[in-house]
Amino acid sequence: MAEERTNVMALDIGASPDGSETSKNPMLERCLNVLRDARNDSEQFAALLLVTKAAKAGDIDSKTRRRIFDAVGFTFPNRLLASKDPPEGCPGHMFQALGVTLIACFCTDPDLAQHPQVLNKIPAFNDVISACDSGDASCGSMIDEAYQCLGAILATPKGPRELVNRGALVTLCQVYVRHSYGYDQALHLLVGLLTAAETKCWQRAPSDLMGVLGTLSTEFQKAEDMTKFQLCEALRHFVPPLLPLGSGCLQSLYQGLSSILSSKLSASQRDPALKLAACLTQACGSEWIPTGRSGSKFFALLANLACVEVRLSLEELDLAEVDKKQELVAACYILMEHAILECTREEGSLLREVQKVQLVGILEEAFAAVVYYLRQAGREKLGDPFIFASVRILGAWLAEETSSLKQEICDLLPFLLHYAKLQFEAGKKGGSSLQSAGCRSGQEPIWHGDALRFLLPGLSHLTTEDRPRAILISEGAPALLCQYFSHQWEEFVSDLEAPSASDAVESTLQTACAIFLNFVVAVPELISREDCFIALMDTLLKSLPSWRPQGEHLGLAAGVTTLGLMMARKLSAHPGLQQTPEAKGFFSVTIAFLAEAHVAQPDPVGDSVVLQLAPAYEATWPTISELWLLGMQAFASCVPLFPWLPEVVLHSVWLQDLLGLLRCVAPTSVDSESVTAFQGVLVELARTSRPCREVIQQHQGAELANLYGMAALEQCLSQH
Repeated sequence: MAEERTNVMALDIGASPDGSETSKNPMLERCLNVLRDARNDSEQFAALLLVTKAAKAGDIDSKTRRRIFDAVGFTFPNRLLASKDPPEGCPGHMFQALGVTLIACFCTDPDLAQHPQVLNKIPAFNDVISACDSGDASCGSMIDEAYQCLGAILATPKGPRELVNRGALVTLCQVYVRHSYGYDQALHLLVGLLTAAETKCWQRAPSDLMGVLGTLSTEFQKAEDMTKFQLCEALRHFVPPLLPLGSGCLQSLYQGLSSILSSKLSASQRDPALKLAACLTQACGSEWIPTGRSGSKFFALLANLACVEVRLSLEELDLAEVDKKQELVAACYILMEHAILECTREEGSLLREVQKVQLVGILEEAFAAVVYYLRQAGREKLGDPFIFASVRILGAWLAEETSSLKQEICDLLPFLLHYAKLQFEAGKKGGSSLQSAGCRSGQEPIWHGDALRFLLPGLSHLTTEDRPRAILISEGAPALLCQYFSHQWEEFVSDLEAPSASDAVESTLQTACAIFLNFVVAVPELISREDCFIALMDTLLKSLPSWRPQGEHLGLAAGVTTLGLMMARKLSAHPGLQQTPEAKGFFSVTIAFLAEAHVAQPDPVGDSVVLQLAPAYEATWPTISELWLLGMQAFASCVPLFPWLPEVVLHSVWLQDLLGLLRCVAPTSVDSESVTAFQGVLVELARTSRPCREVIQQHQGAELANLYGMAALEQCLSQH
């Protein structure tokens, strides 16, 4: 090491500020004076030893730490860390240990902990904790101080990212898997890293983190003392967002959790197990639980415990106590949601039928508590992410079960709509302020602020019933839903180039269509009474003509075309439907959807030609067949309301194609519902349009009517 004094070492420490720790610690003040007056490296080194000893002798304030730093700077510690030539007879890491001690002292100041000169020492700290001989007591002390430095960096705003980028994440994983000296400190830092930057950690070192998960899982399964509960608490942080089903750790985790939850436990012992189970369920569904009697019994127990915890927590009169349990209850919500899935699964469920019946009753009690909590606290805590989590899980229940808690749900509907509206408006302004309320702190938001999306399936059931539907209408649900639909539609159309990205939005739009159709069918006068439906009609008129749905979007096409036709019947006087280009385009799209559903195909078991579904419609037909029939009826009703519509039909050649199709297929291959639907359209076209009637007659319409038993068509043609 150079003998001359460096500029950094020449900095004048200056007088002690009044009230600083140096005035209370004469020894530290003397040491700083010695350091200030040091004339060469040897004197600096001796002074540094005295400073570090004095600094450790008691707590010092930030001003004093800053004075030490100003006196020492980074140049000399950097040289110490890089030095490989200790004095004869001294440990090989002596200089390095002093350098780490100095930086550990600096790191107690949060501002210094994020200094670039500290951050660039992260690789050196990695080397210390992974390569040093912990059998040497002084080396163990150096490792501890290196961990202290890493912990201080982690606590800074940019620290987690720097630790991941500079290799500390991988090193900490390796230390824990090898159980090197300080591995318990490594685990603590890993938990902190995953809490602060889970996504980045899993992107950077998935295999290393899975290695830690495997080691922890094995230890968790084998532990028979309090360590088991400590490991349970740590483990949930190491469950990745998506856990491959073949992961070797799953069996160990299941056995460890089964051992805990089947024992008599205190809340402090049970709660981490419920949180870990929720994380596993979120990462891979219920697939981590083995099938068979033992797995069935375990899942029923797990769901039961979650329901009981929710009921006991949310029925608590003191809302402050509820707030303390939010993380636990949110984890129980995840378990309850999967319990609903298992109860509604017809094939491959973990549960036997008797267990399903019992669990549904327990779930009902838990959801009564959720409703009670929302009624008590919902309007006071609109910005609380836990309210969002509670609304979301209630939506999952309503999507499957609306026969129970009817009165309670009806009473809660005004709040649910108010909350959903606030969240929707906040989202349009730039995103909801809500964050996640899940099983892992620091996790990417699980439950985004789109509350209405989670309520839609339940609303589709509720709008079929008179009383809930009346409440929804009186609370302004139609206007909110129309705005929401238009917003989601814009997002869907913009995402069409990336089909996978639009799947969730497409499903949401389909459910919204079902709700609107419930309104149209049950309260048809609502369509002409509420201005929002005119705006919705304009949205469809504007966008549908440019959207040519392919096979993967037929479900949505069925919903929007049928909805548009049903609304057009009630809005026939709307200017937008008066032979405008948009109106013609809209009806052309609806004709394409209706016309392309069936084709003529040779009978595979005979010589005749039969009517069959078009290949593009086969996959979705079970879910859209009723919409197709309703759409045919609505189209027939539109024909007399729009005198120009038959011309659009003729231009599309649908009429000619339909008559040709009926003429070439065996009548026995056409089911009665389809015959009725075809007849409805043909009759209205024949009654309304002379050119259409002539086309029907030219294509042996009377003979076809007789052949298919279309009495109304036969009578209509005979009258002209």
